[in-house]
Amino acid sequence: MTFQPEPKFTHGKAPANNATTAVLLCNLGTPDAPTAAALRTYLREFLSDPRVVEIPRLLWWCILNLIIVPFRSTKSAQKYASIWTPDGSPLKIWTEKQAILLQGWLGEAGHRVTVRYAMCYTTGEVCPSIPTQLDKFKAEGISRVLILPAYPQYSSTTTAAVFDQVYNWASKVRSVPELRFVNRYHDDTGYIFALEKSVRKQWQINGKPNFDQIGNKSDMLVMSFHGIPERSLHLGDAYHCECYKTARLLGEALGLSATQYKVTFQSRLGRAKWLQPYTEPTVIAMAKSGVKRIDVICPGFNCDGLETLEEVNMEVRHAFTAAGGQSFNYIPCLNDDSAWLSALTSITQKHLSGWPTQAIDAAALKTMRDEALKAGAKD
Repeated sequence: MTFQPEPKFTHGKAPANNATTAVLLCNLGTPDAPTAAALRTYLREFLSDPRVVEIPRLLWWCILNLIIVPFRSTKSAQKYASIWTPDGSPLKIWTEKQAILLQGWLGEAGHRVTVRYAMCYTTGEVCPSIPTQLDKFKAEGISRVLILPAYPQYSSTTTAAVFDQVYNWASKVRSVPELRFVNRYHDDTGYIFALEKSVRKQWQINGKPNFDQIGNKSDMLVMSFHGIPERSLHLGDAYHCECYKTARLLGEALGLSATQYKVTFQSRLGRAKWLQPYTEPTVIAMAKSGVKRIDVICPGFNCDGLETLEEVNMEVRHAFTAAGGQSFNYIPCLNDDSAWLSALTSITQKHLSGWPTQAIDAAALKTMRDEALKAGAKD
């Protein structure tokens, strides 16, 4: 096996940003543009990952390339076009902004680290890929990398897919940096507080829902998480349990009883049974039973994107009002909220513990260089 060439090393040379530690904030991915051509490329890469779809490869190849990609790309492009901004994909914008702000918050806390973002599924032309960013870290003299997925709840379909890309990259590198991975933070107190704060902010704007009406007509808080196949739960994926723990902790923080909020799952793909209850049928049933108002939050998404802005705030909103609901209040994702950035900083600091995150002293670098040359190293 041939490994990738190593970047040139110079004894005593300070790394870029005068830091040897980095954080890579990883999100799912987004197409380069809201076009059918871009969606064909994106869907083919995303849905080809066996972490995402666990179906025999040959059978799935036929379904994906002969049915899904040809017939779904145009429709998906229209959905992306409905949320696209002049600066591009919202998911890309928010993920990049979080990485920039996280580096600043860590700097304020005394940590000299490099923070960048990457997408798990990307062409690399608009959003950087995980291997590309890891290559850049090595070239800049980074020797320690913390992998921070943008997924609070662990799932083999998301978190592990990020880790797979890191493992695959490391298998092709001669000198592998120290690596750490954040598996989950679904019950982190700062994360729960940020969610609570975002709900209460919405209530300040629209008023608190009336949770005390009689029967099935009380207002409801709906917590919609991304779905995964139910089969994954039975095979040992912890995602379902972690979603419910997040929901319980958020409900408790808001002072709600278990009957005043509802956990649902969205974004089902295909005909297989996924985690239930499904979001859209649930809110339709609520409206038909007499519920007039629902507030909807998506705790599993740290950044707004297609699944929240289009699927929930457009499609689910329409389904609820068409079925007789009167008030639908979408609660935005945490995005660049200060409470969330504080939580993300705290989570990152915990996982950086024990690693040197201060700026490298120039005198120490000179000493290292002198000792290396004295021992026979070549300049």
